[in-house]
Amino acid sequence: MPAALLCDMDGTLVDTERDWLASLAQLLAEHGAACDEAALAPFAGLPLDAAAELVAHRSGLAAETALARLDASFTARVRAGVTVQPGALALLDSARRLEIPVALVTASERPVADLVLATLGPHRFICSVAHGETPRGKPHPDPYLAAARLLGVPATACLALEDTPTGAASARAAGCRVIAVPTVDGIEEAPGTLVLPSLREVDLRALPLSFAGADA
Repeated sequence: MPAALLCDMDGTLVDTERDWLASLAQLLAEHGAACDEAALAPFAGLPLDAAAELVAHRSGLAAETALARLDASFTARVRAGVTVQPGALALLDSARRLEIPVALVTASERPVADLVLATLGPHRFICSVAHGETPRGKPHPDPYLAAARLLGVPATACLALEDTPTGAASARAAGCRVIAVPTVDGIEEAPGTLVLPSLREVDLRALPLSFAGADA
């Protein structure tokens, strides 16, 4: 079994990826930029600052304005309530029973992360890493490396749960094994990466993945 479970948040544990994309679509549409599925695909899994820069490039808005508008819109949607993904709580509780520590590793800002943690139950997580709390965000490895350090285990001994190519790239770059339940296209199975249709399919006691240093 893995030494730790490192969980992405938006789209993976809670169905907030559609809220994120809805906030983006609204802002882009208001300023005459394309907001169809193809236009929104590059935003999946992006942190707020990177998304704001891309919105600014496409819409002519100042990046600071785009960031403030996106932050307010997305936070309001999350505060109104989020839907937990099928199998998420059962998987988190399974990790707890098996004494596998769990960390939340999200590209969302800390206020949004804390709102979702309150929904999921903070007792289910040992620690959390939000965007802006590491030198670089996803797709760089820094967030996953930071979570592994906080848990005191090597990243190569950890299992990461992700739903976007950006997040999966971050986890793989850190050396984690990855289970992906995609919300957007672009994640392909590869050595150390397993793609599944639902978190309900994840059995931590019988994973077809090996974990380097899991007994360290």
